[in-house]
Amino acid sequence: MSAPDPLPDLLIAIPVVILACQAGALLVRRLGQPPVIGEITIGIMLGPSLLGWISPDAQAWLFPDTVLPFISAIGNLGLLAFMFLVGLELDTGGLRGHSRTAVAVSQASIALPLALGALLALAMYGTFAPPGVDKTAFVLFIAVSMSITAFPVLARILTDRDLYGTRLGSLAMACAAVDDVTAWCLLAAVVAVTTSGSPAEALTTALMAAAFLGLMLLVVKPLMARWSARTAKSADSVVLVVLFSGLCLSALATDRIGVHALFGAFVFGVITPRGSRAVERSSARLRAFAVPVLLPLFFVSTGLRTDVSLLVGDPVQWLWALAVLAVAVLGKWGGSTAAARAVGQSWRDAMSIGALMNCRGLTELVVLNLGLELGVISQQLFTILVLMALITTAVTSPALTWIRRDTAPEKPPVPLPEPASTR
Repeated sequence: MSAPDPLPDLLIAIPVVILACQAGALLVRRLGQPPVIGEITIGIMLGPSLLGWISPDAQAWLFPDTVLPFISAIGNLGLLAFMFLVGLELDTGGLRGHSRTAVAVSQASIALPLALGALLALAMYGTFAPPGVDKTAFVLFIAVSMSITAFPVLARILTDRDLYGTRLGSLAMACAAVDDVTAWCLLAAVVAVTTSGSPAEALTTALMAAAFLGLMLLVVKPLMARWSARTAKSADSVVLVVLFSGLCLSALATDRIGVHALFGAFVFGVITPRGSRAVERSSARLRAFAVPVLLPLFFVSTGLRTDVSLLVGDPVQWLWALAVLAVAVLGKWGGSTAAARAVGQSWRDAMSIGALMNCRGLTELVVLNLGLELGVISQQLFTILVLMALITTAVTSPALTWIRRDTAPEKPPVPLPEPASTR
């Protein structure tokens, strides 16, 4: 007997997810929050935490087992496109005039969370590590997950508050850019250690990843630059096909190397030339479809893995959740604030930078889903870390309002376009 056709079920699930996430995004925007807060919340509500708790039959009808692999695959395509866009928008030009502060703040905002996260992970290992997981892999993953900053959400918040392009905004973006690159490199190393069976295999994976990065920077980037110079005569559809094919092939390469497909899509975005109108138009078209249509399927995939009921009724689990939140805020916000103050920023600006660097957004969800897929973290710990990501992102905007409540508005030196990625 042939398997049932999943298409009819997909044609119900996909529009429900897209419309629900859009409604959630619009609602939280009215509350002064970035759209990702609403999208993450809706994803969790459609999972076992709410819909599955209220009506398991309704959840099973909306997300039958036959469609879950397709929802996950389509959502991951949207995620790859998003990571390409994040890499494309990662502008290191913002480091000019801020390099000393940016490097100091970004490295402090990674070093302290790494250290505190490692200590916390050592304490959590016996309770939350899945059976058979190596302690080193568990500790390294938790440490890195504490050091993430959501570069795109930070840009969205700065834009909404008319700070994008100001001195503070440029400094925060420069810090987040350095932080982003460093954190993804660390995560690639953690994935290599986790998926390798021996130190020799881990070293081989690292060398292959370094070779891939060198090939992209030294060979593919110049070729892309020459191609970009001739795109004025190319149809936008051709440019879009090249960009999408390139991010898919780069993702495939890093997946085969063993450091996950996301890194390839991100690197391809970084090496794609800026300044070409055809590339900008095509990336805008990719963004216009992938972000509102495909990415919500990733949020619901995350929501289906998040089960708050696993924590309900167990005070010990909630105490661990509070410990995770405290370490996340102290490491990221505290480390960034202290470093910014040490390099000469005022207390108000230092605390503002700390609040912004504490924002985690979708980037943290990407990391957490990766950890769950690799079997490094349990579902209980996954749920705790998702809640931490949601809370630290949600408090960013209100905290910034409180810190800068008596500050006169700072005018951007020049009008700047709104950043494209908002997650």
